[in-house]
Amino acid sequence: MCEFCLKHGEGERWYLQAKNYSEDMLSDLRRRRFIGHFADRQLIEREVAKGFRDIDRLEKLPWLIRNLLIRVFTRKMKKIHFGQVVPIEEIEKIFEFVTSIVRVACICRQITLRKEKRYCYGISMGPNGGRLFEIFRDLDDSYANGLDDEKYEALTKEEALAAFRAHEQEGMCHTVWTFHTPFIGAICNCDRADCLAMRTTVTHAIPILFRAEYVAEIDAKLCNDCQQCMRLCQFGALVNSASNGKPIVDQMWCYGCGICRSGCPAKAISLKDRAVSPATANLW
Repeated sequence: MCEFCLKHGEGERWYLQAKNYSEDMLSDLRRRRFIGHFADRQLIEREVAKGFRDIDRLEKLPWLIRNLLIRVFTRKMKKIHFGQVVPIEEIEKIFEFVTSIVRVACICRQITLRKEKRYCYGISMGPNGGRLFEIFRDLDDSYANGLDDEKYEALTKEEALAAFRAHEQEGMCHTVWTFHTPFIGAICNCDRADCLAMRTTVTHAIPILFRAEYVAEIDAKLCNDCQQCMRLCQFGALVNSASNGKPIVDQMWCYGCGICRSGCPAKAISLKDRAVSPATANLW
């Protein structure tokens, strides 16, 4: 299991622990200020845009300095704002105990695509968003009479799950995010082209999110070699086998998101626990 499971999940999957979504955690003033920081759209857009530029600059630094900075940065992010890839089955489990789901525009897509894409979801165990959205209300006059529908869409659990399945068809993986770890306040739908977190972690090898607790596996007997899974994979984990010409999973690259399954008409792909694979048991 990842280190967050050991620290914040008592040996169980930390993101399935209701305590890590608790309203009580929002009494912490540092956490409230940090969450409120995200309400300032102009400020956060500038910071994300700067993040895209900074990771490109980091590639030009000498190897030793670059690796030192990466370790320092990742350690800081684990304390403040870190993520983990989570398959749809466990998104369903999270939705069983949260009481509010609100869809909002994605800052990364706003910067990379210059258009609004609502791929981010605020989640809360409090009714009507609970304290999480009280923080935004304090900073945004548009909340005076409740959530501003132009910015925030309140969804039922059924509506949210339908949206997540549609995101999978687009090739996006699901990720949970902390706001001063271990509190989880958001689930995002990420892709390598447009998301700062994915680009930082996968393209530039600067970890700011963990792999999932799973790895994918393909049943070669069921596979019809349509290669739809290769089209969907964001991590470059699927390659063609020279022996039979069918896709296989390179487990060292697999993040266990399960998105490849959504495009497999033969139902040849499954997820297995990362811990049972010696090659990936300690790879996060």
